[in-house]
Amino acid sequence: MSLGSLAHRLYSGEVSYDFVGKRRRWYAISGIFLVLALVGLFGRGLNLGIEFKGGSEFTIPSSTATVQQARDSAKAAGIADPIVTEVGQNKIRIQSPALTPTESAKVTAQLSKDLGVKQGDIGVTLIGPTWGAEITKHALQGLAVFLVLVVIFLSLYFEWRLAVAALVALVHDLLITIGIYALTGFEVTPATVIGILTILGFSLYDTVVVFDKVRENTKGITSGNRMTYSEAANLALNQTLVRSINTSVVALLPVAAILIIGVGLLGAGTLKDLALALFVGTAAGTYSSIFIATPVACQLQERRPEMKALAARVQARRHAGDKAKAAVKKSAGDADDAGELAAVGSEATMAALTAPSTTSTGPRQQPKKNTTRSQRKKS
Repeated sequence: MSLGSLAHRLYSGEVSYDFVGKRRRWYAISGIFLVLALVGLFGRGLNLGIEFKGGSEFTIPSSTATVQQARDSAKAAGIADPIVTEVGQNKIRIQSPALTPTESAKVTAQLSKDLGVKQGDIGVTLIGPTWGAEITKHALQGLAVFLVLVVIFLSLYFEWRLAVAALVALVHDLLITIGIYALTGFEVTPATVIGILTILGFSLYDTVVVFDKVRENTKGITSGNRMTYSEAANLALNQTLVRSINTSVVALLPVAAILIIGVGLLGAGTLKDLALALFVGTAAGTYSSIFIATPVACQLQERRPEMKALAARVQARRHAGDKAKAAVKKSAGDADDAGELAAVGSEATMAALTAPSTTSTGPRQQPKKNTTRSQRKKS
């Protein structure tokens, strides 16, 4: 079966998967991921970059120095626990707590001496803790404003119940992405924040597309009795399923290329913070728009009195239909039984008419006469 044929059958309702009816299963899967994310977040914690916690950063351009040599040199300069990473193929980055200009000059001189690099070639970045706290505050403010605008937009475009469901899906994506960062130990940088805001926008876009189809399928649904709100919403999910998958695959392929080729093969370490946020967030956003947002919206909608009345009418109509079908089936069964009996009677009658006689079939016996022909002539 081709993808186009499958999409047509899903859209027409010939093939359907009960996403909404199996919501407990999806909630359980999400619950497992959320628990792991919270364990990583509150257990291990986030590896914040110096942009958020403040500190000093030394970038050393060298094709011969190793990470271990740079670490030993930084310790010799007085840095107790330096964070040394390789950035690309010819650069080494050393991060430390905040240093004074005098301490920074001492470290630069030590690195130049031990690694054979000119002091002027060593890049030095000093970020105070106050500036880092300010960056953190602005990042949280930006996230809060984004979420508030999302709720307002969806409340005006749809209604508040769908806005709440979309917000639940966004928080779901946010927690899972942050939890993955905590579990893997990836450094959280401003690029990470940009990536998270980007994937929240993608998740919102996918959710809006599904909700728009839900609104189309449920328009005026309370005046009928053919299907419940959840069933109409589930049909909308099936109708937009192939589109959501295609959009997600197209979005994930270039991000996966950045992670695998850019970071893994080319060593472009500066891209990994952004790429990981985009990859995890896009995957989580696709999942939540299908398995979280719409089921939550259906739960909220089914609590409305008019939706409860609709569900009762649908159930009553189907019950009456089942009874009618049973009666028709029973009548058809009785007619079949009567036909069988008539057929048996006809067969018995025909058998009786065509059966051979039970009397003797021997030669015919003539009555005996007392006189012969000669005697009759004489008389």
